[in-house]
Amino acid sequence: MKNNICLLLFFIISFSAAAQFTHPGMLNNSADFKFLKAKIKAGQEPWKSAWETLRKSPEAQLTWKAKPTKVIVVGFYSKPDVGGTDFRKDGDAAYTAAIQYIVTGDKAFAEKSIEIINGWSYSLDSVTDGNKKLLVGMVGIKFLNAAELIKHTYKGWAKKDQQAFEKMVINIWYPLLKDFMPGYNGNWDAAIAQTVMCIGVYMDRSDIFNLAYNQILNGESNGAIDNYFNEGGQCQESGRDQGHAQMGLGFLATVCEIAWKQGRDLYSAYQNRLALGYEYTAKYMLGEDVKYEKYTTFQGKKVFGDSISSIGRGKFSPIYERPYHHYHDRMKMEMPYTKKALDKTRPEAYNSGYMPWATLLTAAYPGK
Repeated sequence: MKNNICLLLFFIISFSAAAQFTHPGMLNNSADFKFLKAKIKAGQEPWKSAWETLRKSPEAQLTWKAKPTKVIVVGFYSKPDVGGTDFRKDGDAAYTAAIQYIVTGDKAFAEKSIEIINGWSYSLDSVTDGNKKLLVGMVGIKFLNAAELIKHTYKGWAKKDQQAFEKMVINIWYPLLKDFMPGYNGNWDAAIAQTVMCIGVYMDRSDIFNLAYNQILNGESNGAIDNYFNEGGQCQESGRDQGHAQMGLGFLATVCEIAWKQGRDLYSAYQNRLALGYEYTAKYMLGEDVKYEKYTTFQGKKVFGDSISSIGRGKFSPIYERPYHHYHDRMKMEMPYTKKALDKTRPEAYNSGYMPWATLLTAAYPGK
């Protein structure tokens, strides 16, 4: 009986500790913004140029008009696309406004972020068609990061509106995502995991957070770290094209950063396998040869070609800032090819497929 009571107490204590999340604490925390504001005030690069790029973007303007819809219909490769692009861009605008509020203190930006979030919270009923899970995985993280920043830094977001947002997240988004898509190409589960993990943080739900964490750490999925990369760093989608390979890399780096902000280390999983993946892809993207072997999925299926794909080679996606910051700046690891790729993309350009403004929010070394 005594042993059972001790065991019960252990689980209660463990659950309570796991449920204590840092807020704001998805991609950005209070320390990040303190650092950023000092760099902008001092006019230091690359933050100065990155801030100017953000401020000039259409998504940063207070004149931005959200276009919420009741039903999003988005098929494979976005055919058809009814509301999907608007959802994606509005997520970027909400996040961008939240960043501007924190940096400038101008409440108009907080209100703009709230306006966009509320518009979708009170409108959206469903997301349908073939790309529905991928879309919500790619876009939900944008709204959730915006909402996280506003909720924990601004007093003006009405409780009933916060509840409407939570209702959309739990009743519409989460049921779509909770079972992942493990048999699809790995960028799918990487995208889904980033939003599921953010749902866990925002809702203070350790069960939801851990669902995403475990899927990426050791799930039976093409998107799990030890399945998406082989021991040499080759990606599951390297034989497909470099655009999709970079999607998988970028989404996994985002997942790792969210976990890191909550005191959990996915970056180092499988002997820093993500770092190897970045170095492998960056090396090939920069024109050098890499070793390639035909990929076998976790289900034992061989996919894609007998050689690495040249499709998209040299077209760098805005994905290199976060992993370079972690592995080089935090962990003091050499990342020579990732550094060269970053030099070509800094400040990382806006791309609605990813979380924007990574140079602004993540860079930790000056210039090139």
